[in-house]
Amino acid sequence: MNALMKKLLLVGGLLGFGIGIGFGLIQGESLPTALLQASVALYAGALLMRWWGRAWIQALEESRRGRRRE
Repeated sequence: MNALMKKLLLVGGLLGFGIGIGFGLIQGESLPTALLQASVALYAGALLMRWWGRAWIQALEESRRGRRRE
């Protein structure tokens, strides 16, 4: 499970960075400003993916426990 969370954090960070740099450059920001926006988006994306990943894993485990009871 720990390896899965690391992968989810990495994916969330990469998605956040890509979205942040993309929007920054589309808006016509300078490269340093776009990189700053991308860094903030990277952090936010990683946090959101960590939250979503934990909720998803918890729901899967709960579903597995429910099936065992049946």
